[in-house]
Amino acid sequence: MKRLVITSDDFGLSPGVNRAVEKGWQDGLLTCASIMPGADAFDEAVAIAKRNPGLQVGLHLTLVQGRSVLPPGSIPELVNQHGCFTDNPVSAGMRYFFDRGLYCQLKREIEAQITRVLDAGIPLTHIDGHLNIHMHPTVFSILAGLMPRYGISSFRLSQERLSHNQRFDKTRRIGKTVERIIFGSLADNARPRLDELNISYAAEVKGVLNSGCMTESYILNIIEDLQDGLTEIYFHPGILPDQEITRRMPDYRHEEELAAITSSAVKNKLTQLKIAVQNYHGELKC
Repeated sequence: MKRLVITSDDFGLSPGVNRAVEKGWQDGLLTCASIMPGADAFDEAVAIAKRNPGLQVGLHLTLVQGRSVLPPGSIPELVNQHGCFTDNPVSAGMRYFFDRGLYCQLKREIEAQITRVLDAGIPLTHIDGHLNIHMHPTVFSILAGLMPRYGISSFRLSQERLSHNQRFDKTRRIGKTVERIIFGSLADNARPRLDELNISYAAEVKGVLNSGCMTESYILNIIEDLQDGLTEIYFHPGILPDQEITRRMPDYRHEEELAAITSSAVKNKLTQLKIAVQNYHGELKC
């Protein structure tokens, strides 16, 4: 049986994202949202989650292109004086891997992000990461120790079939090939540990290679050939105007992605294909 989890990333980043998440849940196919604990609109996102209790919330771990939860003095080698992580994911990844002195600061910040959500009264069902930073070997090793402690039972194992993506979107061929190699290797590293911990993950994750361009037409194409078992599709929906998402993601098609989540054509095709839409706990989207 083919099953589908539909997630919104960047919950809490801005009012435009938050409004899109609520609309995607109430009027569309959205089943989960991944929250950014250090973002400006975090409190508003918490309020939305509480008034929509069926919406599952996971942690969108942020260690690049965002703000920390802990004050700068607690993690001085991770953030600047304003509490901001670097905007460069490559340099961040290299430092987190090679500078072993950062491990304790990373662990403190990661645990603080988890507990900030829990302390706000929001149970966490899954973990993923901003720019997929949760897949980084150092970060993953920390998460593997924390997830069982906090009852987090699902993880986004970011892996996607390159050939399937390029059948419908031939842009960024070289970039996508590099991403497929990198994330394939990271997934191979993480999978045995997740199995050992009995933490669930989707067989495939759609959105890794087409981030920001998950339009209705693209979704209608890719759902024709989903793999058996569980697939996750993640989006970055937003309602414009919104200065924050326009500044951070000027090329992302936020409103088109929201339109895909709320599309009657997508919903009807999923019904026709007998693909169940659910959350990470297996509860069906009504």
